[in-house]
Amino acid sequence: MTVNMTKGQAISLQKNDGGSLTAVRMGLGWQSAPRRGLFGSRTREVDLDASAVLFADKQPVDVVFFRHLVSDDGSVRHTGDNLVGGVGQGGDDEAILVDLARIPVHIDQIVFTVNSFTGQTFQEGQNAFCRLVDETNGQELARYTLAGGGAYTAQIMAKVHRSGPGWTMTALGTPANGRTFQDLMPSILPHL
Repeated sequence: MTVNMTKGQAISLQKNDGGSLTAVRMGLGWQSAPRRGLFGSRTREVDLDASAVLFADKQPVDVVFFRHLVSDDGSVRHTGDNLVGGVGQGGDDEAILVDLARIPVHIDQIVFTVNSFTGQTFQEGQNAFCRLVDETNGQELARYTLAGGGAYTAQIMAKVHRSGPGWTMTALGTPANGRTFQDLMPSILPHL
């Protein structure tokens, strides 16, 4: 059963049987928005990029993105860059796999961002979402839909953070501007 999340909502990543999730996939999807032109509607490809920034005590210690596909410890892995979106027609265009059981104990938060490397705004995209999937069985656990486009180039989508012996996901949905995760750090820090 999927939980459709709203901005600021948090859900526990405990399984119904009381066990903890061991591996999750943060999927990102989007489509190009049709634009009205002199000769009718057309779309322009939109290149969004998913990143995962790993934090230890509010300090960034590693990042996974299209130029660094695997975390230094191997617990977080990006599946590869998608330059156009909409390939999955509602499925994941980019995904980041997180092996929760292998994350070193000093890592306490992972923040997921999406940014337009080419500088296009979210007004040029539509149907953007991030979702959390139990990677062991493919079941979608939570989905956060980005409602409406805006004149910004990035979004701090969600974070997964330690909560007692397990993990919790919080939908953030904070608009930001920047072409890379480095540009987004000032916008990420208030959410830690």
